[in-house]
This record gives sequence, structure tokens and C-alpha cells, in this order.
Amino acid sequence: MLNVPLLRVTAASLALACGQAFASADPYASLIVFGDSLSDAGQFAGLRFTNRNADGSYAPVSPMILGARLGLGANALGPSTSPVNAALGLPDGNNWAVGGYTTKQILDSITTTSSTVIPPGRLGAGLVLREKPGYLATGLRADPNALYYVTGGGNDFLQGLVNSPADAVAAGARLAASAQALQQGGARYIMVWLLPDLGQTPNFSGTAQQNSLSLLSGAFNQALVSQLRQIDAQVIPLNVPLLLSEALAHPAQFGLASDQNLVGTCYSSESCVGNPVYGVNGITPDPTKLLFNDPVHPTIAGQQLIADYAYSVLAAPWELTLLPEMAHASVSAHQDELRNQWQAPWQAVGQWQPFIAAGAQDLDFGGQRSAANGDGHGYNLTVGGSYRVDDAWRLGLAGGVYRQKLEVGSHDSDYTLDSYLASVFAQYRQHRWWADAALTVGHLDYDDLKRTFALGVSERSEKGDTQGETWAVSGRLGYNLAPESARWQLAPFLSADYARVKIDGYDERSGRATALGFDDQERTSRRLGLGLLGSVQVLPATRVFAEVAQEHEFEHDQQDVRLNFTALPANDFTLDGYTPHSNLTRASLGVSHEVVAGVNVRAGYNWRKSDELKQQGMSLAVSVDF
Repeated sequence: MLNVPLLRVTAASLALACGQAFASADPYASLIVFGDSLSDAGQFAGLRFTNRNADGSYAPVSPMILGARLGLGANALGPSTSPVNAALGLPDGNNWAVGGYTTKQILDSITTTSSTVIPPGRLGAGLVLREKPGYLATGLRADPNALYYVTGGGNDFLQGLVNSPADAVAAGARLAASAQALQQGGARYIMVWLLPDLGQTPNFSGTAQQNSLSLLSGAFNQALVSQLRQIDAQVIPLNVPLLLSEALAHPAQFGLASDQNLVGTCYSSESCVGNPVYGVNGITPDPTKLLFNDPVHPTIAGQQLIADYAYSVLAAPWELTLLPEMAHASVSAHQDELRNQWQAPWQAVGQWQPFIAAGAQDLDFGGQRSAANGDGHGYNLTVGGSYRVDDAWRLGLAGGVYRQKLEVGSHDSDYTLDSYLASVFAQYRQHRWWADAALTVGHLDYDDLKRTFALGVSERSEKGDTQGETWAVSGRLGYNLAPESARWQLAPFLSADYARVKIDGYDERSGRATALGFDDQERTSRRLGLGLLGSVQVLPATRVFAEVAQEHEFEHDQQDVRLNFTALPANDFTLDGYTPHSNLTRASLGVSHEVVAGVNVRAGYNWRKSDELKQQGMSLAVSVDF
């Protein structure tokens, strides 16, 4: 887009962008940008179309902010076709956006030629400052691990190329063709802006063109969204017009001035009405209080909103793919409780041994390239009982209620899970051989899912709820090295575990631009382990027991989730998330004390650890023989 002066990139703008980076998941190898001045990082001999800060420096555009949050260096986020870079022998960056580009020129910068050319309406219009082959023009394949970022369409309107609905549809299709070309070149992840409502800009607001420009912007976006739906890639359509309309409807929520005309005024006073309070010549200049810097470009406040919006979508799977892991943690805690209970002395043949146990857990997820870090805690109540069938067999039932809360991500998203689990189990011991097995089924109730993220100067939360189910089977086979009558026992064992979790898809409820819908998630675990179980009778009525095992996880593929914006339900895409690890160590330590004949009190501690997962739990139980 144009109609604003060329502004130079300063060191301050890059420092601001990089200063916003923080430790987070960063699964994308690079960020590669195509578009117009809304994304231009400084193609024009070190100058660019951009927005000013109050101190006179120039703020970064949204892909620069997004790239910094993804942990990418400033050099990689710089311009691709800068004549200054070429003259100084400096490397080009990955931002191919050029101020003044139309949708045709954006497509050309991918497939044929990238030109830094002075746009119409400027002194020297048409002069090519630098030219080089387009991104894919030399046979280069797109990086499937990169994130591609595409903006455009505004200059087709501003340069008089769109004058009818048919023209708008054609322009929308051309922008979609850029995404299609990237996909055909090998790109997998492509983020595309929908065109902001041009009627709601200082350039056209209040003019005779306002309504027609709004309608034509809508026609452009309808064509764009329809065409993007056909591309065989993970195309993320950023609903920028809806986001900006929310900012205009509720400016205070976004740190914008609620008592000013945010559409009819701008910050720079260049070819637009300067805001009398927060404009550059106003009483208290502050571009963060205004949405527009000039007739068509957003201020840093608008660019920050869009960058945060884009990041919130990328980060959502890093959090949501932890929901199945919460369920697996509940199942694991339940199985730990059963194993601890099995350490209680066996009752006599023909007798029952009911038990009740209460416990608490702590769950920590370390960050991965495509998963967020999180801290969780929970508590549980388990009841059950066993029946001694004969000398060799004991059979039982158990049921448990488990509540988990997990805070995850940089803004402490809050996810709650209530698990209702039931198990049947069997124990066998004959001579020195022993075995146990359990079958568990459960209902999962995610009744409070609150995804929280930055949005400009504040935070926003999107909420939803869903349900799921789980079932699991586990077993161990061991051999006691000492006779049953010995004071101490030591038994190596083999273990096998299978667990499956399925979570129903759900939509976040607000209907806002940031609200997402998530498809069903399934996560299966298959483990084999080798362990050692031991105990020692420290007092006539007191036994200490311990267990350690090393397990291998066979289902350790990276998890993903299919999602969509609830306002654009037909345009879904799949993004990667949490990766389970192939090796797991678990251990337990406990004590069982017979208070009186047939009444046992037991306390236990359980611990399990993989590379980024640590789970701990403590429990206290009472069992009675009768």
C-alpha cells in the first residue's frame, strides 16, 4: 500500500522487535514474507513504509514482531531485495514484501522477478532500484519447515485496478495464487492476511467511496478465503478485518483512546487529519493510542495486535496438545495408586480387603520446540477392594476421581480436567512367581479450558469445554529372589502398558477473531519396561517397599491438531504440538503399617520422568480385612 512517505528502518525498530522475543516454542526454521508496505522491512535503500514511535524512530511491522517472538534473528527478518545490501555486500533477508506492490507483483516476486521499484505517485515512479530472480524462480524449493507470511491487495484498490466486484474477486484470487505457488514449491505452513476493510480507514472514511470500498473489500476476502480453502497446505487465514473491527468497537480493551475518532484521524498528519490529542502535532503525541499512523497504515498498536493475533494461533497447538497428556497423567496416577495398594499384605482366603486412598500430584512440562511449558497440580480420591480367591489369586475393583489443573504457556493459560476412572485388577503369586494386571476405563471432563495470550497491551482469554474417554491395560510379571518368609524381598519384573485417550473436538465460545475450533485429538501410549521391586520388614508390623522401572514408549510421534477460526469454519489447518518421549523412568517409595490385626495404613510417593515431563504424587491409604 502507499500514500505515505518512505520511512527509514532504524536500529531502534529492530531492537524493539528483537527485544520482544522470549524463550518459547519455535518450531519454524524461518519466517519468509511476501506482500506490500504492510509487511515491508525496508527494501528502498534502507527506507520503508512504516509507522512512527513517539520518539521519532520507526516501529517494526507485524512480521518483524512475529519473527522476533519466534526466536528468529533480525538479519533474517530484513529485506530481500535492498539495493543497499547489494552495494555493501550484506546478505539479504527473508522479507520479500515491497511497498507499493500489487497482487500481481507479489506473485511475480515468488515465481518470476522481485523488483524494488518506486511505486506510482512517487517521484521517479517506475524506477527499478534493484531486481533479482523471485523466490522460486531459480528452481529453489520452498522450505517445508518455514512459516510463510503473505499480505496484499490494498494497492490493487489504491492504484485503480479494482473498480467492480469482478475486479475484487480477481485480485483476491491473485493473492491466493501466491499461496498456491508457495505450496506447489513445497511450502507447508502459509499465513495469509484477509484484507482490512478499506472503507474503515482515514483515507476513505466519511467519503462517498466508503461503502463501496467496504463492499469491495468484502468481495476480495470472499474470493481469497474460497481459493485458500482449495490449497493443499496448512493455510492460516488471519481475519484481520474482524480483529480491527473489534478494536474499533472496544478501543479501551486494546489500550486505544476511547474518546477519539480512530478511523477519521491519524498519528502522522500526512495526507490525513492528525489527531488533535495523540497525533504527532497533538497535545500529548502517542501513536499507541491510535489505530492509524496515516491514511491506510496501522500504528505500532495495530501492528502489535496483528502480530500477537498471529502468534496466538501458532501457539494454540503447543498448549492444546497437552490436554491428552493431562489425561495420561491421571491414568498413570491411578495405576500408581493401584500398584501401591497391591503392596498391602494379602488377606486370608475368602476374605475381602476394602481400601480408601487420598492423594495429590504435581505435573510439570518443560518447553519443546512445538510445545509450551506448564505446571500442574491435582488431587484424587480412590476407593476399592479385593477378594482373596485362593492361595494364588486375588481379584479386585477400584474407582477414582482425579482433578487436575494445568497452567501453561507464557500467559498462564488455565486448563482443568476431572477424570472418573474405574479398574478391575487381578494379582497372582505362586512359589516365587508373581504377576498383576489391571484394566482401566474412564470418562474425561474438561470443564474449564481457558487459553490466554497477549493481544496488544493487554491479554485475552478464549474459553471452551469438552469431554473425552480413556481406557488402559497394564501388567507386570516378576520373580522373587528370596522366599516369601524372608525379611526382605527383591524381584525383577517385566511390565507392559497400553493406554488410549480420545478428546472430543470443541469450539471456543466467544465468536471473536481469536476464537478457535479444535478437532478431535487421540493419543495412544504403548510401553514395555524392565524394573525392580523390593521391600524390607523394618519392624514386625511395618514394611518399607520401593520400585524402580525403565520403560520404552513406542508411540512417540509428534502430536498435531486440526483447528480453524470459528468465524471461518471451512478453512481448517493442522499444526504440530507436543512430542512424547521414547524413554521414561518411574520410581516409588512407600511404607505399610499394620495398626491392628487386619487394618493397614499405607503412605506412598511416586515419581516418573522423561526428558521434559516430570510427574510426582503422594498418597495415604487405609485398608481393612474382613
